[in-house]
Amino acid sequence: MNIPRFAAYLNPGLLTLLVALIHGTSLADGADPSRPNVVILFTDDMGYGDLACYGHPSIKTPNIDRLADDGIRLTSFVTGSWCVPSRTQLMTGRYLPRIPLGKTGANGAGGLPDSEWTLAEALKDSGYKTHMVGKWHLGYKQKKFLPVNQGFDTWFGLPYSNDYMKPWVQTDEPLGLFRGDTMVEHPFDQDPLTTRYTKEAVQLIERSGGDHPFLLYLAYAMPHLPLAVSDERRGSSNAGFYGDVIEEVDWSVGQVLKALEEKGIADNTLVFFASDNGPWIEMPMRMQQAGNELWHAGSVGPLRGSKGQTYEGGPRVPAMLRWPGKIAAGQVSDGFVGMPDIYRTILSVAGAKLPDHTLDGDDLTDFLTGKTKSAPRQEYFYFKRDLEALRSGDWKLRTASGELELFNMVTDPFERINRVADYPEKAQTLLSRMHKMADEVGVDVKE
Repeated sequence: MNIPRFAAYLNPGLLTLLVALIHGTSLADGADPSRPNVVILFTDDMGYGDLACYGHPSIKTPNIDRLADDGIRLTSFVTGSWCVPSRTQLMTGRYLPRIPLGKTGANGAGGLPDSEWTLAEALKDSGYKTHMVGKWHLGYKQKKFLPVNQGFDTWFGLPYSNDYMKPWVQTDEPLGLFRGDTMVEHPFDQDPLTTRYTKEAVQLIERSGGDHPFLLYLAYAMPHLPLAVSDERRGSSNAGFYGDVIEEVDWSVGQVLKALEEKGIADNTLVFFASDNGPWIEMPMRMQQAGNELWHAGSVGPLRGSKGQTYEGGPRVPAMLRWPGKIAAGQVSDGFVGMPDIYRTILSVAGAKLPDHTLDGDDLTDFLTGKTKSAPRQEYFYFKRDLEALRSGDWKLRTASGELELFNMVTDPFERINRVADYPEKAQTLLSRMHKMADEVGVDVKE
């Protein structure tokens, strides 16, 4: 029998069963054991120093710490320096300037064009059930831009950030909760939002099964300003209001992990946890009102910079992956990894087809499973509106301050010492590479 030709006539569920029978494998809970479920836990504005496992002295995060202990914790993971580019990289594996996205906040008419092959579309095409809970921020004004028209079977959450309302943003557009393609609740109380998202996610896990693995993307609203926390956990931490919020996210992660274990699918689930960008330490004046305080932003730990900047405090975030039996437990790695790599890696482990356009991510599978010692990424470009920095190997060149700044990211990951005078040729080589990329994606180098 010509299996590839015969397979064209089968639906994904029957094909999965056939492959399992041919190879003598069993289907635990109906799932193909060679393709894991995928759970993405994505926080909003959580800083590099906000978790106990990244050094916070008073915030307790036992569930996230356990997730890190059970897999690999990354200390050199970078993404966009604010929410839209980081979510674009996760959903498409591409730098934002490659995509004519437009504005996606309140009243913004933009969104992901049909030419993009989203993570959800790729996995759905590969036979996965796909679910999203939480913040989208990649287009909403036209229904075609909403998650349920970008590859997700279900969605419950917000179309953009939780501050898109007066007095922080001068808009009359209602900030409301959506289910599917319909706003179902406005106004709503943000305080129990993390607990509501958690309940939704847990129920989706409990209902999973059958012939299909699943993707669950849980994109928290917190700890983006304005902060909100449930009555149950208000005042429960030793780190003030911000600590309460982070510890509630940790509780939520614990509930999701518990649901996977009780369903009996934890060992066949790849879990990825990260923040979209660093904390809003240098928040604009519009946010410094109506209850928001400067100490309601998180910590970059020892890093330099803040959300919206291309020093490491903006784009370098906590990140970890767990996949029992595939990713060895107890690893801490400073391997250089970028958010586009997550898209590329998930498509790989899911057996999904790649798009026919340029991707900016590498497949991490061999690195994560120990087949190679080094992460494959060689360079990462830091965009704001223009291109502001490039890391290549051990070196990072930043142009956004009006002068060339060259940092050795191994000996000086805190970006304190400008080495341009010591290595002028290195700086010029990296600057030339920045100009080449800027020309490729149609932006300028900020100098």
